[in-house]
Amino acid sequence: MKSLTLEHLEKTYFDPFANRQVTAIRDISLTVDAGDFVSVVGPSGCGKTTMLNTIAGFLAPTAGRIRVDDRVVSGPGPDRGVVFQSFALFPWRTVLDNVAFGPKMRGVPKAKRHEIAREYLALAGLSHAAERYPNELSGGMQQRVGVVRALANEPDVLLMDEPFAAVDAQTRMTLQEELTRIWGERRPTVLFITHDVNEAVFLANRVVVLSHGSLLDDITIDLPRPRVWDALIEDAAFKSLAARVLQRVRAA
Repeated sequence: MKSLTLEHLEKTYFDPFANRQVTAIRDISLTVDAGDFVSVVGPSGCGKTTMLNTIAGFLAPTAGRIRVDDRVVSGPGPDRGVVFQSFALFPWRTVLDNVAFGPKMRGVPKAKRHEIAREYLALAGLSHAAERYPNELSGGMQQRVGVVRALANEPDVLLMDEPFAAVDAQTRMTLQEELTRIWGERRPTVLFITHDVNEAVFLANRVVVLSHGSLLDDITIDLPRPRVWDALIEDAAFKSLAARVLQRVRAA
């Protein structure tokens, strides 16, 4: 586990339709401590995904810098795992080989990488699906594979861009509970992008609110763990925190 630090991060780009420069991220400074779970919320177009793509190294910052511990990020790297909204699994590989792909790219021998993959599949309750192919799985199972595939590469930081947005509400709640359980067992450093205020509060230790590319608020979520929806859905503290975050998002 390592910390993630953004120092006065900015990202601008040229919008050909507006014929002008647009600032997507404006002077954001933020630290995610090692082993912490931080959710990022805000209205559409506020810069959430641009910020994540810049941290991942897919986009170069216009100003400022990103550090994983003391190392400055200069491009994509295995120290930052990314889970997208789309499942992005290799359809020609089994579930086992999808999860083992990251270790394979690191040169881990086949027996060892399959051992690692089976360990993470067991963690997500997917051992029975190891020899299946992605098209044989439900959407929820595919996204669980996507999460453990990123974890199996043992990144220092896990970046998640609305990974549960494409599944139904009941599956989404189950995936949220599984993610909190896995995080509790392995404690990766997580930055989680979402539009869903309840999801942000349920998952995170802190919720960061963005507005027009700037950091509007950073709210501590002091709910006990482990977290399950049956216990929290009518919980007064949960409702109060969700209302507070929603108020700030609406202000954004």
